[in-house]
Amino acid sequence: MPGKSGRRAPGTPLLGAPSDALDPYLPRNGNLGFRVLRYDLELEYKVSGNRLDGTATLTAASYRELRRFTLDLAATMRVSRVTVNDKRARYSHRGGKLAITPDAAIPPGGAMTIAVRYTGSPRPVSGAWGEVGWEELTDGSLCANQPNGAASWFPCDDHPSCKAPYRISITTDSPYYTLANGTLVDKRIRGSRTTWVYQQVEPMSTYLASVQIGQYKRVSLRQKPFPVSAIYPPRLGRNFGVDFARQLDMIDAFTEMFGPYPFPGYTVVVTDDELDIPIEAQSFSTFGANHCDGSRQSERLVAHELAHQWFGNSVTLERWRDIWLHEGFACYAEWLWSQRSGGPSADECARKYYQKLAATTVRVPLADPTPAKMFDDWVYKRGAITLHALRLRIGDGNFFALIRRWTEKYRYGTATTEDFISLAANYSTASLGELWQQWLFTPALPPYPGTGR
Repeated sequence: MPGKSGRRAPGTPLLGAPSDALDPYLPRNGNLGFRVLRYDLELEYKVSGNRLDGTATLTAASYRELRRFTLDLAATMRVSRVTVNDKRARYSHRGGKLAITPDAAIPPGGAMTIAVRYTGSPRPVSGAWGEVGWEELTDGSLCANQPNGAASWFPCDDHPSCKAPYRISITTDSPYYTLANGTLVDKRIRGSRTTWVYQQVEPMSTYLASVQIGQYKRVSLRQKPFPVSAIYPPRLGRNFGVDFARQLDMIDAFTEMFGPYPFPGYTVVVTDDELDIPIEAQSFSTFGANHCDGSRQSERLVAHELAHQWFGNSVTLERWRDIWLHEGFACYAEWLWSQRSGGPSADECARKYYQKLAATTVRVPLADPTPAKMFDDWVYKRGAITLHALRLRIGDGNFFALIRRWTEKYRYGTATTEDFISLAANYSTASLGELWQQWLFTPALPPYPGTGR
């Protein structure tokens, strides 16, 4: 993804970042002084005209006195009213920040119910990683928020460490199928409009919140041990049967390797438009029509996005510098699935991509790749090879026991690279310090695992 950043020492703020920034990788995202405990979004969307009207109600608790606080909200959304604990609050909206001054200061430990009424024509937020957020399709819309696009369609505390349950109610034109995160708990048709209500009980990061709207057909793939379904344009039904034929086998394999699937259900979305890359969201994944062409050439991407339900959606990075905990794990899941399904082994995949990495000059460590490079392909591949090096060092039994413990211990929470290092120490009789130093904290590519050269 596009972006420019100079090299910096690990752990130091970016030049120009606010001194109280929650995360130096996105210094102007996220907010301090309170914690959101729940989001309740009441949305009305008109596909024709791309108009969104919303009321967002955030339940929150302060951890210091608040005379004024902020939320993230894109400038394309126009705010018409803000209340805090049912009292009108003063506000200003500039530079992607909604600054709110409550009627009375909120004491430390105080409860807040923040209601924001807003409207506008949502569009992606432009930044160092391209355009992210709410995006119009030829006939519908989708959300691709990573890393900072959630504010394009609702006011939020936009940082992955700020997880909370959601209720998303969205009313739109009746011919359209509407999907949001979690479980569908209500659906009401009133004339030409339909209201869909979803509950996401398990805590979710803002970048994983999503709404998908399109002329889709829904198909149930199975009901037990949890429901798995798909929504796609009817014209792609035959292709879907080829490209996603092994989706259920993949779910079973990953459940065996990584531990129980973390959410009440899983849905595959295929849009009628082409997409550059698939999109992860909590409880579902979205693919473009180009990923559903009947060739099964995108199966590694199917595996990658499914793996994110464990690595990224359930266990979420606490800071963006630890992105390898998402992408390295999901990439390694591709290689594990390749081996399980009769393709090249994980070791063959690791050797193949090691050779490609060896031809690439990288001047930053995997554990702190800088904002400009955190979505570069080398992060994915080096992260995966790091896991393979660990597996070769501690053995299959210990490796998969570690991974299952990782997804159990940090289930629905956040974690850091240091947390993984600490946990891994319990599964090795010898120190892993040199391995981590070489693979995570040194920019130069180490010898291929086990070769010594």
